[in-house]
Parts: sequence; structure tokens; C-alpha cells
Amino acid sequence: MIKIAIVEDEHAYAMQLQEYLRQYESENGEVFEISLFSDGDEIVNKYKPVYDIILMDVEMKFMDGMSAAEEIRKVDTEVVIMFITNMPQYAIRGYAVDALDYVLKPVSYFAFSQRLSRAIGRMKKRESKTIAISIKGGTVRLDVANITYIESQGHTLIFHTHTGCYESSGTMKELEKELSALNFYRGNKGYLINLAHVERVLDGCAIVRGEQLGLSRARKKEFMEALTRYWGEVMK
Repeated sequence: MIKIAIVEDEHAYAMQLQEYLRQYESENGEVFEISLFSDGDEIVNKYKPVYDIILMDVEMKFMDGMSAAEEIRKVDTEVVIMFITNMPQYAIRGYAVDALDYVLKPVSYFAFSQRLSRAIGRMKKRESKTIAISIKGGTVRLDVANITYIESQGHTLIFHTHTGCYESSGTMKELEKELSALNFYRGNKGYLINLAHVERVLDGCAIVRGEQLGLSRARKKEFMEALTRYWGEVMK
């Protein structure tokens, strides 16, 4: 899943960009999680580096897109920024905030889709980490970022992802060793959890995309320490 923020103060343009993203999804097999912001100050306020791509209008009432991008770059050097503007001269200033590209208003789907493909390409080049697992009938390659948790049932491993579940054979011990550097941590004997998808910890359970995954008494302390370290790194 690709997390995209649209920062646009004109409602009609924001809706158009959202429609273009949905069209791109259906044509290219991508999955987007879209967040809408009506001004630069709205996204900058308590900004957290959770987005993959930001579509940023340049001219806005309270905080213009360039100023917002400058603030975002102070805490997020990885997010791909693409400006939406009717003034091409802003493209030169965009280099100062490592903007990937700009799209001129009025926005055509063809131009937008080309630039979005470029943005997704940069994002995936930076972040893509995959693992190949054997499933019934063949092999599938999973984007590690899309794995929410892995469940062990005997000699069967169930990979829970944004797009569904995949069953494979293997041992949790081997998998834990392979994924430990990618922020996966054991919550108990049966679960290997992607810390990036932990929403909160409540009543002895890690809440992962709405699911309650029990934390064993033996592993809870170490799990909480790992989660606290991870959240601390994300919030820097």
C-alpha cells in the first residue's frame, strides 16, 4: 500500500486528484491510502513521516506549498514531493526541497499519471524490500512493508498482508532471523509482528490494523522496548 497526501485548498482540484489516483489504481494494480489536507499548515502541524508521496499545491491561503515542503523536509527526507501549480517558475525553487516533479494546472490525467509513475518508481527504489515465499502451486514475492504480521500454526506460516493471506511452510525461528533487521518482532510464540503496523498496545495485546494480537508474559517487556525504540526513530 502506498500512502499519499493531497495538500490542496481548492476542493475541485483535490477531488480531481483523488479521482485520478483511483483511476491510476485500477489501471496499474496499485493500492493507495489517500489523506486530504486543505492547506500547508494543516499537514505541517504535528507532521509525522508516514507518507510515501505528497501532492502539494503551491499557492494556498495560510501556508504555501513551498514553505510547507521546507518544514516537512526538516523531519522527513524520504517522502516524495510533487508540486501542483499554475506557475512553472516554482519548479526551480523545488530543487531546494528535493521535489521530484511538478504538474501544471489545469491537470490532465496523462501528464499526472506519467509523473505519478515516476514518483512511485523513486519511492519503490528507496524503500522496496521483498521476500519470496513458497506457496501451494508456486512462489510469490511479498513487499515486506505490506506484511502486517506472520502467524505460525504448527509447520504452517500465514503471512497477513494488505491484500490477503498467504500460507507457506517453514519455521518462525528462521523467519525471525531474516526479518529482525526490518522491524519485525515476536509478540508471542505464534506471532511475528511488523512494528510499523502496530497502532497501540491495549490490555496485553498489540493492535495491528484493528486486530488484537496477544503478547505473552515472557515476551511483552522486550516487545514493548522494541516498539518504543521503533516509535522513537519514526518520530525523530
